Amino acid sequence: MQTKIRPKEILHHRNRRLKRVTLFAVWVGLMYVVYWWTLNQDRVSTDDAFVMGHLIPLKAQTDGIVIEILTENTQYAQKGEVLVRLDGVHAQIALQEAEAELGEIVRNLVSLTAKVDTLKQRIIAKQAALNQVRHDLDRFKAAAHDGAVSDQQVQNTQDKIRELEAVIRENQAEKNSVEAQIAGIPIDNHPATEKAKSRVRAAFLNFQRRNIVAPVSGYVAKRKVEVGDSVKPGVPLLAIVPLDDLWVDANFLETQVADIRPGQTADIRVDAYGNDLIYHGIVQGISPGTGSTFALLPTDNATGNFIHVAERVQVRIGLNPEELEENPLQPGLSTVTRINIRDAGWPLLASNVSVAGDAYRTGIYQHELDGVEQRIQQIIASNKRMADSGGGGVDG
Repeated sequence: MQTKIRPKEILHHRNRRLKRVTLFAVWVGLMYVVYWWTLNQDRVSTDDAFVMGHLIPLKAQTDGIVIEILTENTQYAQKGEVLVRLDGVHAQIALQEAEAELGEIVRNLVSLTAKVDTLKQRIIAKQAALNQVRHDLDRFKAAAHDGAVSDQQVQNTQDKIRELEAVIRENQAEKNSVEAQIAGIPIDNHPATEKAKSRVRAAFLNFQRRNIVAPVSGYVAKRKVEVGDSVKPGVPLLAIVPLDDLWVDANFLETQVADIRPGQTADIRVDAYGNDLIYHGIVQGISPGTGSTFALLPTDNATGNFIHVAERVQVRIGLNPEELEENPLQPGLSTVTRINIRDAGWPLLASNVSVAGDAYRTGIYQHELDGVEQRIQQIIASNKRMADSGGGGVDG
């Protein structure tokens, strides 16, 4: 039996299904709006936010040729670990030259001290000779009245007295000149010795810095140096990135920052991990100026036509160290950051950025001169001993 087609009934069923679909779509839309409003009514968000960290450059500190590279990109470097070695030939030559100069100066000062003693004895000897000649002159003058001594002999004696007095004055002037150079200061603390000591310390420091060490612990990146490179002080070799001290720099529109305060909590989604992983942070501080203020070429709105552009203010958000340890991040990663402005937070100009981490200080350079003072004292003592004994050569 053939079924009779009823167009009106079919149209009625279709309209009913369409209404149901439409009502369901409207209901889903309303639920989403309610969810979005509930989730975001007390939050401000931006996708102009990036993970930031310390990029610590490692540069050459002395001249030399690279003879060994002990690290590579992506490797972890411990604080104080030697990463690059230079030949240090020029630094070693300079150190030997400075040590020889110190030894030479010490010997010269010992010689000057001995010369003062020599001049003292010479003056005493000439003074004794002068006294004897004066006594002779008195006797010659007494005998001259009786004709026992000629006038010529008296005159010669007087000339001899003037000669001895001149020699004594000359020796005294030379002694004063030498004493002025010594100035009554011990050889170990003499200005010339101190100057030579400083040159030895500087040369020793350059020699020690042929081994380039990591100032902080972190991962190696941007290695530029190669074996055989001739480097000068200040030439960048590589960078070290400590991944345990990261934060987020989030750039919010100026219309969003009115309620942002340091101390408020933040949720961060990193694009690299998707929406399933959420990092929790705390607002550490707000930049004292907009991005255009610190630009290389700041805009000058006093010239030409003005077009209003919404500025952005940078907000620094600290990350949870435990979450970073579980799911490491790298500087430069993009994020979507939301700040909970419902939290009261702290005053607007407050900042809880900590500078207590290793990225803000290092102690590896404090012991670079260890051993140099003993080396200097050894050079001084050996050269004083050699000079006193009349030995030849400069002992470095």
